Amino acid sequence: MDSKLLTKVTLAVTLFAAFVCVLMLGINGYLTKKPVKEKEVVTTVSSGQLEEDGMVKGADLTAWMNDETFFDEKKSDTIEKMEQRANTLTLLGTSIEKDLRVYILDANGDKVSGVPFCVQIEGLGTYQDKDRDGIIYVEDVRPGKYLIELKETEEYRMPEEPLLVEVKNQIEYRVMEDISYLIKTEDEIDAKAEDTSVNDAALQSEGGTAPITEEGAAFGIDVSKWNKEINWKEVKSAGVKFAMIRAGYRGSASGCLVEDPYFRKNMEEAAENGIETGVYFFTQATSEKEAVEEASMVLSLIQAYQLDYPVIIDSEGAGGKGRADALKPAERSRICEAFCETIRSAGYTAGVYASKNWFLNQLDITKFSEGNVIWLAEYGDAPTYGGKYSMWQYTSSGRLPGIEGRVDFNQSYVTFAHQVKKEENEEEPKADDGTEKLNSVDEDPERTDDR
Repeated sequence: MDSKLLTKVTLAVTLFAAFVCVLMLGINGYLTKKPVKEKEVVTTVSSGQLEEDGMVKGADLTAWMNDETFFDEKKSDTIEKMEQRANTLTLLGTSIEKDLRVYILDANGDKVSGVPFCVQIEGLGTYQDKDRDGIIYVEDVRPGKYLIELKETEEYRMPEEPLLVEVKNQIEYRVMEDISYLIKTEDEIDAKAEDTSVNDAALQSEGGTAPITEEGAAFGIDVSKWNKEINWKEVKSAGVKFAMIRAGYRGSASGCLVEDPYFRKNMEEAAENGIETGVYFFTQATSEKEAVEEASMVLSLIQAYQLDYPVIIDSEGAGGKGRADALKPAERSRICEAFCETIRSAGYTAGVYASKNWFLNQLDITKFSEGNVIWLAEYGDAPTYGGKYSMWQYTSSGRLPGIEGRVDFNQSYVTFAHQVKKEENEEEPKADDGTEKLNSVDEDPERTDDR
């Protein structure tokens, strides 16, 4: 072989061998490896610290995605206790007269509905919440003390101790503290079937459209949801001194207690425009116990407002099919009186609204206390009712700026004192003869038809 060729081949082989060595050193990291300043610590891992795939346990930061217990709140004692508390039920029991009402409440104090709860009442037996509204009512209970236990129900923890309730022997005309559980809104009922009052006075005459001006009398109106939206600023400018505002009604079909959907709005806006207010409630009570419920409902609603006029029970028919339409005058009168006594027990002036016909034929006013305000409904230029009255509703056809459609017009012959809710243990104001004083500064607060 030519010596020059041999030299070239040898050089090429040498260069190729050198290239391969450099490449191998680079692959193994020797060319880029930094010098070790300190002795490296080598950690050994035992087989028990390895996952099945050979990875060190905890090294996989996505492992929580496959851990079914990662979000299990029961693993937290605090959260578990909170859950237990939320699912724990409590019982509340009340009595008006020889009856017993039991409420099943959650941790927030709200009624628990939708569950057919059963309670065991010592000496009486087992009672079920058949309509699943969170209330069990028992009538005709012998007066005394009773232990009440709630039977176990899935998904709920039972009260730790039974409830002790005393069933009262005689009715007390005092506000029911638990009345809020019985109040409904019109969204919860069939308002068309329940709100069916019939104005007996309007059956005789609808009256005129203009206000009647009488010296010494205040001009007022009474309103409810039927008057819809009211511009109270315009009403005030039209000369209205006071407004009797409906707080609510008892359903004429089911007997449920319903708040008037415009009550709060009317109370607030009337007051904002300087119009004095009183309230009324359409009754369909069939017993004195139900009258106490109705009065208690009104008292619970008016706590936030100032009243300058009375709290009135509206006694009239419900079209012949109302649950209270068939009551006898004596029964109906006792109901009105029970309502008024309960209102007075809280420090407010109370009274009765009815038509002339109703006062004469459907009520027995001899059963009324002298302190009751009488609000007469008789339409025309002058009433012919022979009894005494302090307020007169003289038309249901009034027309007034700020109110679309017709509105009831009234006269008041009494200037009522500002009413403040009576504090506990505060006595009622008494006249010299021991009867309750009418909150009035008028020397002659009552009128008759011979004025």
